Amino acid sequence: MEQDMGRITELLDAAHARSPQLNLGYAGALLPHEAYELLQRAPGARLVDVRSRAEIDLVGAIPETINIEWQSWPGWVANPHFLVQLAHATDPESLLLFICRSGVRSHHAALACTQAGRGSCYNVLEGFEGDLDKSTGHRSSLNGWKQRGLPWLQS
Repeated sequence: MEQDMGRITELLDAAHARSPQLNLGYAGALLPHEAYELLQRAPGARLVDVRSRAEIDLVGAIPETINIEWQSWPGWVANPHFLVQLAHATDPESLLLFICRSGVRSHHAALACTQAGRGSCYNVLEGFEGDLDKSTGHRSSLNGWKQRGLPWLQS
């Protein structure tokens, strides 16, 4: 337990250090493998996948994740109930780790939650599929949750 607390502190310190470096406006940012480790070690930490239902169904899902769309497909319409849905699905004291396809929508979700007064909001950099490989036009080959071999399911 003491070892877990020390490692949790190390992971959060690394995430916090990225916040001013990247001018984030929320608690911090984690790489996918750091987020996964934190979820394993920190009781009450929750991963919130903000991708659309269509993306999750077609590309894959992360087990034990809260799914709340930031935007809906088709049309990428903003979810006006995002903050309310999040409040209903999570404990107000939870560490919240937000993930999307590449880390952009999850950045906006973490920022919105922080601006709404919620603390302990973190973005998962690289997202589920990672950056676009411009040489192939594909994702999931350079970085991201899937490329790093972290748990996910295909339906």
